[in-house]
Amino acid sequence: MNPLLRRGWFDRFVMVALTLLALAWMAPLLWVLALSFKPNEFLLTRTDVFLAPPYTLANYLDILQTSQVFRWLGNSALVALLQTVGVLVLSSLAGYGFARCEFPGRKWLFALVMFGLAVPAQSVFIPLHRLFSEWNLQNTIAGLALPGLAAPFGVYLMTQYFKAIPAELEEAALLDNASRFKTFLTIILPLTLPAQATLGIFTFLACWNDYLWPLVIATQPDMYTLTRGLASTQTNFAQSEGLGFLMAQAVFAGMPALMLYLFFQRHLVTAVAGTGKA
Repeated sequence: MNPLLRRGWFDRFVMVALTLLALAWMAPLLWVLALSFKPNEFLLTRTDVFLAPPYTLANYLDILQTSQVFRWLGNSALVALLQTVGVLVLSSLAGYGFARCEFPGRKWLFALVMFGLAVPAQSVFIPLHRLFSEWNLQNTIAGLALPGLAAPFGVYLMTQYFKAIPAELEEAALLDNASRFKTFLTIILPLTLPAQATLGIFTFLACWNDYLWPLVIATQPDMYTLTRGLASTQTNFAQSEGLGFLMAQAVFAGMPALMLYLFFQRHLVTAVAGTGKA
């Protein structure tokens, strides 16, 4: 058989296999979306119907009729935005320092930062809660956002991306009497936009979907995030208001994050390719 023809059949086989895998991965998401449009009474008897009627918008209307749902949505958006901006600023500065600046103990300090990747977030909840309580940051936007600013993965990603940028660009700017900070801000930082977008997506999604920390630090309903607030409407998941209502909550909470990911997804491949050059 012609090698080119054999290669063509192999490429088709890979595409079909990847398509099947993608459909298998999407099946649970489609199931959740389909059930969110089904009446709760119907779901008491059947949950295997995707496209067939009956349909209803009652589950989503019940969410929108919740008195504070838009306040929870605003809290989540504000906390996620503040945390994302903070992580991008701090990780970019730290990554540039580790990648470009020589100072005593740099390797040991970088190793210490990377050790943070091995520490589960749940293991520091008690000391964090005590600290934030002493600072009177409970039930505040700052209390919800500040813990997420410690981002070892962000420092690692930006460090690797800065290392992949040719040093000649920076040296040329320094020879033109540009300060190091100006060189970083006007020349080096714009080249890291794919990595910035990737880190921003990861940070925003992690903050948006976070449930445990808001559960610990937010005790007043007006300071709940969306995940915490929607969960509070179900006092007992074993005796919930209905499966369709639960699925509608999942879709409602996940849709903004999904739209953000779809908008910035093309930057993910570029950022990963850039870090691989280091």
